[in-house]
Amino acid sequence: MTLLTRRRVLAAAASAWPFVRISAEEKTPPSWQAKLEAIRVKHDLPGIGGAIVTSAGITSSAVCGVRKAGTDIAIMPDDLWHLGSNTKAMTSTLAAIAVEAGKLKWDSTLGEIFPKQKDLKTSPLAKATLTQLLSHWSGLPANAMWMLIKFAGGDLRHQRESALQLAARTPDLPPPGKQHLYSNWGYALAGHMLEEVWDAPWEELMKQHVFAPLGITRAGFGGTGTPGKIDQPWPHNPDGKPTATNGPDMDNAAVLGPAGTVHMPLSDWAKFIAEHLAGRASKGKLLKTAASYEHLHTATQAGVPYAFGWLALERPWGGHVLSHNGSNTMNHSVAWLAPEKDFAVIACTNSGSEKADKALDAVAGLLIQKHTAK
Repeated sequence: MTLLTRRRVLAAAASAWPFVRISAEEKTPPSWQAKLEAIRVKHDLPGIGGAIVTSAGITSSAVCGVRKAGTDIAIMPDDLWHLGSNTKAMTSTLAAIAVEAGKLKWDSTLGEIFPKQKDLKTSPLAKATLTQLLSHWSGLPANAMWMLIKFAGGDLRHQRESALQLAARTPDLPPPGKQHLYSNWGYALAGHMLEEVWDAPWEELMKQHVFAPLGITRAGFGGTGTPGKIDQPWPHNPDGKPTATNGPDMDNAAVLGPAGTVHMPLSDWAKFIAEHLAGRASKGKLLKTAASYEHLHTATQAGVPYAFGWLALERPWGGHVLSHNGSNTMNHSVAWLAPEKDFAVIACTNSGSEKADKALDAVAGLLIQKHTAK
């Protein structure tokens, strides 16, 4: 289960107490701390963290394990986690801000925003709307040749222009709206639409319009840590072994940023999650109305539960819930939101192991149970 392919949905005592940490805001360890460590040990992960969130923020959180397998350097509560495709909900939120500001419409098309792109004139992509790009109905496949685009050079905005040109030249694309194809490529182009109407790089737009208003201060893009130093969670390959190095470049190519390159601590991610809970109660900071948040949380076509960076599902414990997970093949994350119940759970690990998905499913289930049992 990787950022580059597909997404799936969530359907013991502690053994390493020295490596368990709780957030500075909590005076006593959460009741589920030992079980979190047990999940980490069972699935043989280096580090793991989770939190329960309401519209007021984190109510309970803990991390455990180590930053790098084979060392005793503990994960800390304020460490940075790579969120992978959980970035998509952030890009969609930025798009909603642009729509409210009159910069774009949900039905704005690539052809309208990029009228000088000659190849678009003969491509079905010309009619792909912002909505279709953000809900995976554009007809684009999962990925472009990202590394070729990267090595061709230019700043990230120029690289996303190259991704648009390559997309417009791709033959045999289905008409927008005909097939649901999970597409990081589509998100990269949606991000480029935002760059065009605001005349600024997507990364700067995220900082200005999403992170700063929410008080998110430690968000960044790409891999975490200082190369060669174990100062943040170190990425681990699908076989569970540490990658050869770490740092900003240990990630997918930055050009696909709008699809999945954000990293931040649990405390900052919780602020974004809390915003989506608060927004449904007309208490959001980023968007003007509860209807704007509800729009982001609603599937765009019947029969496929994908909304805008979220899967829109029904669950007995939460009613209409939202979920997404993310991975760059070296880290994993997952979020579950129950806006009707005003709570959410989030979890992360610095591992690309196939066991990571199951582990985060178990953490999410544990935290949902703990919250709903109150």
